[in-house]
Amino acid sequence: MKDFAFITSAHPAYIENLYSDFVKDPSSVDTELRKFFEGFDFAVSTNNGKVNGSAITSVALPTGQLDKEFAVYQLILAYRDKGHLIAKTNPIRERKDRRANLDLKYFGLDENELATEFYAGKFVGLGKTSLQTIIAHLEKCYTQSLGTEFDSLNDNKKIEWIIDAVENKMQQPVSLEEKKRILQKLNEGVMFEKFLHTKYIGQKRFSLEGGESTIPALDAIINTASDNSVQEVVIGMAHRGRLNILANIMGKTYEQIFTEFEGNSVPDTTKGSGDVKDHMGYSSEIESTAGKKVHLKLAPNPSHLEAVDPVVIGFSRSKADVIYDSDYDKILPILIHGDSSLAGQGIVYEVLQMSGLKGYSTGGTLHFVINNQIGFTTDFDDARTSDYCTSIASMVQAPVFHVNGDDVEAVVKISQIAMLYRQEFNSDIFIDMVCYRKHGHNEGDDPKFTQPGLYALIDKHPNPREVYVKSLTMHGDDATAALAKEMEKKFWSDLQERLDDIKQH
Repeated sequence: MKDFAFITSAHPAYIENLYSDFVKDPSSVDTELRKFFEGFDFAVSTNNGKVNGSAITSVALPTGQLDKEFAVYQLILAYRDKGHLIAKTNPIRERKDRRANLDLKYFGLDENELATEFYAGKFVGLGKTSLQTIIAHLEKCYTQSLGTEFDSLNDNKKIEWIIDAVENKMQQPVSLEEKKRILQKLNEGVMFEKFLHTKYIGQKRFSLEGGESTIPALDAIINTASDNSVQEVVIGMAHRGRLNILANIMGKTYEQIFTEFEGNSVPDTTKGSGDVKDHMGYSSEIESTAGKKVHLKLAPNPSHLEAVDPVVIGFSRSKADVIYDSDYDKILPILIHGDSSLAGQGIVYEVLQMSGLKGYSTGGTLHFVINNQIGFTTDFDDARTSDYCTSIASMVQAPVFHVNGDDVEAVVKISQIAMLYRQEFNSDIFIDMVCYRKHGHNEGDDPKFTQPGLYALIDKHPNPREVYVKSLTMHGDDATAALAKEMEKKFWSDLQERLDDIKQH
């Protein structure tokens, strides 16, 4: 992504001379610069009603204005490049100051120019408009619940695709049917954890509480995948949230899970090793919302955290070659990471480093990080040097979508976009869902001993379902908010009925 920093820091007279050269002979200037000047000519000509068909009439900008236009264009590029550093992606605490330097003063602009209209608005699809409107649009796209990190990319098609996705597709409203689906999956994720916490107090389950938006996110990924040629999804993950995903994504029955909690089950070695319930795998076939069959496989992971990664990648590659005639669009590997293990374990680097090799490529892996900001008892400030747990993604030029786990609609929309990117470019992509961990490393630990400040905040924080219902109510969607109460009551009753049946038999 060319940033023209060498021009925007140049003397205005230099810019004027370049533009004069362009007007006389467009081929005399750099190709990228020519596109930039053509863009301004088009914007100015259109604004003045002087464009016929595809022809562009050169209209010289007023003396001294072009350097300001460049300054605004540089501001646009800076938001795209560094907006993620100030995005509101953390649901629990304030972001650290990562020195994004997006204040107007860094671009030779000031607040007195907020009402001034600039042709550079064309580069964000707004046409000639005020600087204030341009900034508001950039903040909405790049500094709210979603932070988009794609500065490592050098493929213009990928860059343009992501910009369009973030500035256009991501800004589209969610339909009523989609809201109901999100609410349904979020309800299942939250109430399932709450039910287990009530019925099996202190038992280890490595709950997903705080990160329950993972469930509607995976649901959205799988449904989007099924609509875009994917016939099989292979998932690898550690123990955090595994039971919830088994129940509400894979289709393992609640009766089976309750039986395991009751200690009455016989290990089924066909679904993984005879290990504890937090390690076992599962296979199933589900029907997408569009009525298509999708085969799901969750790989067993009786070893440590990221150890399952190469297993999933190898399984996906083998199956793609043998079953799907090397059509990688038909099988999707998903790796669900923890933030600390992603940043800390060398096996992640090894898997990524081989991801683009002819003998190992899977046509792109979708990486989903359940980022609860803590590893066992270690705060991220003491666990890594990099700004993000996903910083390793830049090594393979994989874009990263950092998203606030409390904004479930943003999580779902960006999950759909990530899935489409994978299919479009057959490349790796990361979703870094920033959330929190409601309890200790497991439910028998009290995290207040090691993280008293953080857990004082978490204790007061509503779960993602409560946040979403409140958001629906605030936006006047009372019918959907009322539906949430009905869902909660019915789902809890259904779980209780199934548990009673297990206990009786």
